[in-house]
Amino acid sequence: MIERKPSIKEAIIVEGRYDKNTVSQIVDALIVSVNGFNLFNNPETRNYILDLAKKQGIIILTDSDSAGFMIRRRIRDFVPVDLIKDAYIPDIFGKEKRKDAPGKEGKLGVEGMSREVILHSLKSAGATFISEDTSESRMNSEILSAADLYSTGFSGKKESARMRSLLLKELGLPEHLNTNDLLRILSGTVSKSALYQYAEKFNRKENSDDASGIRGDVS
Repeated sequence: MIERKPSIKEAIIVEGRYDKNTVSQIVDALIVSVNGFNLFNNPETRNYILDLAKKQGIIILTDSDSAGFMIRRRIRDFVPVDLIKDAYIPDIFGKEKRKDAPGKEGKLGVEGMSREVILHSLKSAGATFISEDTSESRMNSEILSAADLYSTGFSGKKESARMRSLLLKELGLPEHLNTNDLLRILSGTVSKSALYQYAEKFNRKENSDDASGIRGDVS
């Protein structure tokens, strides 16, 4: 029995045709390929994406390498941020089957992600699944603030960079994610209590590592 593909309201913006092919096999949605950096010099594509954003909203789903983030930032230059949802894939190192060698940073792109990873990234971005009662799925969501990141130690403190790095790995998010982007994707998907639990967990790990180091020095 063929599993039915979930339908998504927003248009999904990807980098290339192989990404489009992968995502189209997983969800039923309008999927637009920007053809990589060609987006930068293609006003027709930019106008089309802006029009889609105004009509139905867009989800940006690019690779987790530097190039993917560059394309993501370029789209934000001409599309209002409130019309954009950001879906991120984790840093997974490897090579797509069709390629002879890994990419420059050695990470798998969208085309190399599994169905489960793609669906998780879209759900975490807040994609509107047409067949689902989205109001029920978001009942427990909370809007986090910069103050929440500071109070939990994920920003503005000596160990914040290490804490954020651990959090990104824990949530399967890419290393290039900055603090503002992290806050955007956490809001509505991670509760304040969960954020404090992550902070406590990572602080325990640091204390455990420090204790191990001291024992090692003594011996």
